[in-house]
Amino acid sequence: MPIYEYVCTACGEDFEELVLGSRTDIKCPKCGSLEAQKKVSAFAFKSGHKFAGTGKKSSSLCNGCTSSDCSSCRS
Repeated sequence: MPIYEYVCTACGEDFEELVLGSRTDIKCPKCGSLEAQKKVSAFAFKSGHKFAGTGKKSSSLCNGCTSSDCSSCRS
């Protein structure tokens, strides 16, 4: 079940929606309009110490710390 990004063409609100199956009736959470347009979005995933798709290297194994031992930060 993917999460898609949408923009409401009625009010301009950007939002995300978990889409179940082939659902097409996406409602804007701000104004309630069914005039939502799916956005094309970039994504990245972490593969080892490098963020694949972005070319950026992670500073450590842990999320948000500089230690190479994740047991120290409980990540």
